[in-house]
Amino acid sequence: MSIQRIKEFLDCQGARYAVITHSPAFTAQEVAASAHVPGKDMVKVVVVLIDERLALAAVPATSELDTDRLRTAAGAREVSIASEWEFDSRFPGCELGAMPPIGPLFGLETFMERVLAKEGWIAFNGGTHRDVIAMPFSEYRRVSHPKLVHIARALSDTGLRTAQI
Repeated sequence: MSIQRIKEFLDCQGARYAVITHSPAFTAQEVAASAHVPGKDMVKVVVVLIDERLALAAVPATSELDTDRLRTAAGAREVSIASEWEFDSRFPGCELGAMPPIGPLFGLETFMERVLAKEGWIAFNGGTHRDVIAMPFSEYRRVSHPKLVHIARALSDTGLRTAQI
């Protein structure tokens, strides 16, 4: 899925958005810096397995995913970070680690840290490590239908039961 396909989806939904092209960057915080987007507004996507089904978890670049919180929020028995071989075919045309948090494009449920709903605008990877899509949160919510839940925690160096992507 190229940036063009994502733009076509957003255009079909009548969504307002902007595309920011930047130098290649790979971590969410590097992308935010390269695209001149505040880290609290930059969304990073983690592909997860919730009771063995793929889903997207989206948290601010300044946070990390707490899988225990996601398990509770999803009412699941088990949540784990999906490995690349479990999802690489689900995101055709997207560069690894640059998937947008737009579940309807991939037939996946999206769980999003609810603090992002307080932001006027959010930004996220547009399928490449060079493109960011920025849009009003209200527009994102209208077209993506995320489940807003508390699934993030502040970045730490412990790494226990969390994923830092």
